Amino acid sequence: MNMQIQTSERSYIKDLLASFTRKKPLVHLDPVIQFERPQLETSAVSLSLYSSKVSAGFPSPAEEHVEKRLNPNDFLIDQEDATFFVTIQGFSMVDVGLMPGDKAVVDRSKTAKDGSIILAVVNGEFTIKTLSCSKHGAPRLLPANSTGAYSPIEISEDTQFQVWGVVIGSFRRFE
Repeated sequence: MNMQIQTSERSYIKDLLASFTRKKPLVHLDPVIQFERPQLETSAVSLSLYSSKVSAGFPSPAEEHVEKRLNPNDFLIDQEDATFFVTIQGFSMVDVGLMPGDKAVVDRSKTAKDGSIILAVVNGEFTIKTLSCSKHGAPRLLPANSTGAYSPIEISEDTQFQVWGVVIGSFRRFE
């Protein structure tokens, strides 16, 4: 099968294919398996952003309460050519609000730091976890699930590990 791939996408595809060749399954990883790119050619959408904070209702439609117009793309995407979406699978990050089926917004141009939620490749498997450094400086990947069902992933010298991007947001649909 022959496929045409845009030049800007080649490095992503090459890295993805390389990660599958090194695949070693990890326990409790909640792997990410669905990737999506934002549409590059989108029409501008501008929706009302109300200034009143709402606990569980709908803001007043009165015009004086409209703070400004908000384009969801401007809110979710900082650098369009470095951003893609992945679908959350599993429950290891529910305490930070990442639920199965949510779309995580991943930006490859951001630099991961201690405390960043990242998309990483660990022994050929994609996962989303919080980056932490051990007291010796080695990276650790921490789940965010208070049930205790998920353990931190310790990254050792023999672990294949790569940060693929920083999760800068997420979104979900209810209906």
